[in-house]
Amino acid sequence: MTEHALMSHDEQLEALGIFAQATHWNLAVPRLVEESLHRGEAQLASNGALVATTGARTGRSADDKYVVNNAAAAQMNWNTFHRPMDVEQFARIKAKAFEHLKTREVFVLDAVAGADPAHALPIRVITEYAWHTLFARQLFRRLSSSALADHTPEWTVISVPSLKLDPASDGSCSEVAAMIDFEHNLVLIVGTEYAGEIKKSIFTIMNMVLPARGVMPMHCSANIGPDGDVALFFGLSGTGKTTLSADQERSLIGDDEHGWSENGVFNFEGGCYAKCIRLSHAAEPEIFEAIRFGSVLENVVLDEETRQPDYDSAALTENTRAAYPLEY
Repeated sequence: MTEHALMSHDEQLEALGIFAQATHWNLAVPRLVEESLHRGEAQLASNGALVATTGARTGRSADDKYVVNNAAAAQMNWNTFHRPMDVEQFARIKAKAFEHLKTREVFVLDAVAGADPAHALPIRVITEYAWHTLFARQLFRRLSSSALADHTPEWTVISVPSLKLDPASDGSCSEVAAMIDFEHNLVLIVGTEYAGEIKKSIFTIMNMVLPARGVMPMHCSANIGPDGDVALFFGLSGTGKTTLSADQERSLIGDDEHGWSENGVFNFEGGCYAKCIRLSHAAEPEIFEAIRFGSVLENVVLDEETRQPDYDSAALTENTRAAYPLEY
């Protein structure tokens, strides 16, 4: 067992600088659903899925992504999709976020990104919301009890959605910031309840670290035929990757993020994050039936009486989503 794993849970968070009111570690799916409902974070749909809304932010905040401009970042070939943030500004925002968490309970998830053991990335996700943790639990690769006992994360993602930044005093572009610190292997997300930021932050990290290992990261879905032939479907979000890869004649590898290594094509994730606007059983039966207890619906409108999901409604956003594990 590693020295890190021998530390207590509280000691591991305190080493990061987090002193929350209470912590909940690696809760099972029913516990996370119970906590979400008890806290009023979400509702239960008639199909058993947990349904959450994300307020003003119903998609990723493209103008609010930052890389901390320290010595480690200088060695990275990060692109113009991320703004530079000076070390002092990041330290102030991080201190503000950690002070905010002192009055909150937090949920902690240990998981892995990458199905190829040679290139897997151990991660830890720390969130304010139980439903965010359920989302991350279903989308990242889950660990066995024995693996959890010896888990040492290489990267940590901390999400503090209820803390809204003040651009005038915090120097941000808006109330939202998604920041990557390559020196301390830390992602800090504040100001947005949209859970997709958690998922995409790890995809960004994998895009950075894998090419140096001779692995090509790919934004694509993938499936495999009965004879072992692999098909890749490339495209931006909303262009049909999930739909095309959900083929009843072929086995799904994954719907969004993959690597191509010396061992073949492997999924980064343990779940799917499907767009579900105008979803129907007739057109996409495998996706429709995957939305059940343990799944998370994001910004899907529910009937007030029956709690039936209205997949045709774009009242909250066109970017309605469903997150569910691959085995569903």
